Amino acid sequence: MGELVERVDEQDRTVGTVDRDEAIAHHWLHRVATTVCRDGEGRVLVHRRAADMSRFPGQYNFLIGGAAEVGECYEEAAARELTEELGVVAPVRFAFKYLCRGVISPYWMGVHEAVVRTDITPDPEEISWHAWVTEDELRELARRPTFVPDSVEALDRYLSRGRAEAVRGTPFLGKCETHGEK
Repeated sequence: MGELVERVDEQDRTVGTVDRDEAIAHHWLHRVATTVCRDGEGRVLVHRRAADMSRFPGQYNFLIGGAAEVGECYEEAAARELTEELGVVAPVRFAFKYLCRGVISPYWMGVHEAVVRTDITPDPEEISWHAWVTEDELRELARRPTFVPDSVEALDRYLSRGRAEAVRGTPFLGKCETHGEK
């Protein structure tokens, strides 16, 4: 069996445990946790996914993240993915979540913010290139067909919610239930 995730309903309530590939194949809702990373100057991290990734190979993205594991809330998953993909430990702050009708499959996307004040060491199996860009540069990159399509909607939502200002760096406090997922 592959990566186990919680299958959830339209209200983001757990209804069972399934293999993530099975959830995608059957278009079952599950949870994905992502983080918008900013540096101390407010620039946003953009990266290109490795060419051999199963989903969106070689495409550009501004979100770091992946599926929430069974029993894991959005913040826990976001913090774990940040460490796995970038090799850093940084406080994450929940920004918002929404039902994403993704290109490959629908899922609940939790979007977080983090200020990364240390050097990053991207996992080469996940990330083949990265750079810190301004919001204007990010908007331009997001218009290209090589940008992960699901991230374009997330970027629009993120910027429209006023999340474009510098992150305060509020640490994860373990209060997952405050976001309605548990």
